[in-house]
Amino acid sequence: MLLLDTITLRPYVFVFFLAYLLGCTLHLGLARAVLFGLAGYAIAWLSEFSSIHTGFPYGSYYYIETTRGREIWVLGVPLMDSLSYVFLAYASYSLALLILAPVRRSGWVVYVLETRELRVSLFTALLAAVLFMYLDIIIDPVALQGHRWFLGQIYGYPEEGVYFGVPLSNFAGWFLTGFGLMLALQKIDAALSTRKLPDYAGYRHRWRYLIGPGLYFGVLLFNLAVTFAIGEQLMAWSGLFIVLLPLLLLVSIVRIKLSIRDAEEEWAAHLRDFPSVAGPRDSVPSPGERLPAA
Repeated sequence: MLLLDTITLRPYVFVFFLAYLLGCTLHLGLARAVLFGLAGYAIAWLSEFSSIHTGFPYGSYYYIETTRGREIWVLGVPLMDSLSYVFLAYASYSLALLILAPVRRSGWVVYVLETRELRVSLFTALLAAVLFMYLDIIIDPVALQGHRWFLGQIYGYPEEGVYFGVPLSNFAGWFLTGFGLMLALQKIDAALSTRKLPDYAGYRHRWRYLIGPGLYFGVLLFNLAVTFAIGEQLMAWSGLFIVLLPLLLLVSIVRIKLSIRDAEEEWAAHLRDFPSVAGPRDSVPSPGERLPAA
């Protein structure tokens, strides 16, 4: 069965995708996770299909169909490639919310005090798109060396780019596509909220806010580990230094937020939009329940 072959050929992609389904369902809701999975895949596939035929938005590149017959391809684009955009986009979006929203902790439970306004703000989408592009700064150079590890050589560029073989136009394309993905996620979330459609979400699940950011850094660590493993020391250390400063800044920002004790207004705003969330003085019940629209 070709679907099973696709999963066994790219197991790491589907592990990350399952983490997305878990994190997005607990955080935003099951309906949002499914709808964004479909919409995000469509946007990603269209961007890749367009680029391999017209050069927009990533610049000119091509796929090498060495795995055709061993995994699913959709009109010249590997299924797993476009699927990756979905979990990378959600991870970037949730990390943007972690950076922008107040953060509180009650015992071992962490609350990101997002609001509906913050979820759908333009700045959130822009920051998430930058974070999304940042992932590709680490991913694309090592993916281009796929013949040296279990990815395989599945694509290439007509001309060698300036950044470890990757052209700068590729990163511009990732930002544009990422911004489109964030807008799609925001529109889906806002539409379901406006219609007050019920959704299954884990509002009181411990650590539900951190699965997305954890997925973001899990993808980074995976790709950096592969880069070191294939012996690309310059590429690996360059990538490590690129992510080190943002990581330290993120840790510092979260620590400062957690040190602020007076956050009554932020709690009130958060609970106004998401009244089912347990506050720091409440007990945390069992994970997941049938709730009103998020």
